[in-house]
Amino acid sequence: MATTMPKFKRKLVMGANGRTNPLVWLVAIICTIIAVAVVVVGIVVFIGYVVIHPRVPVISVTNAHLDLLRNDYAGLLQTQLTIVVTAKNGNAKAHASFSQITFNISYKGQDIAVLVADPFEVPKNSSKDLSYVVQSSSIPLTPDQMEDVSDAHKRNEIEFDFKGAARTQWRVGPLGSVKFLCRLDCGLRFQPLNGTYIPSRCTSKSH
Repeated sequence: MATTMPKFKRKLVMGANGRTNPLVWLVAIICTIIAVAVVVVGIVVFIGYVVIHPRVPVISVTNAHLDLLRNDYAGLLQTQLTIVVTAKNGNAKAHASFSQITFNISYKGQDIAVLVADPFEVPKNSSKDLSYVVQSSSIPLTPDQMEDVSDAHKRNEIEFDFKGAARTQWRVGPLGSVKFLCRLDCGLRFQPLNGTYIPSRCTSKSH
């Protein structure tokens, strides 16, 4: 004998009078409003981003000087550097904020110093210089590193590793913002005889 399976129909929650429960309509309306708001905010941020025709904020080493470079027979290195890092906002229609600024300078894997800065803002189409005087304590060198320093004196050229990052942000209207991470990774070269900085491209890449 064939058995007829009962059929079930999905229905909205009904009130006592057979009409849809008002709470269901309320939840549906709230969800719709939230969805529309998310779409509108996204459109506003996108339009604002396009309208301001952005040039991504960058950080660069624009000047430097090797004030001191001295190593002794015990393999201890002492150095002092002056480094100027420039934060540039090439956007003519929006201020840019810079935060979480940290740089590390080292020589052949030996850390010399960590450089930081408090958050700050750069006006439209402007820049701000951060000046650092880096004075290291005596850094113990391996025999190979001691030989590298000796060769650097002979060639009159020495290179330090300079790495760092900063968070940048533009405000796009009252509802949104555009954020970037600027990473910096380059070598700073100097002439030990007179401390002259050998200019090179040392500018951040943004993500």
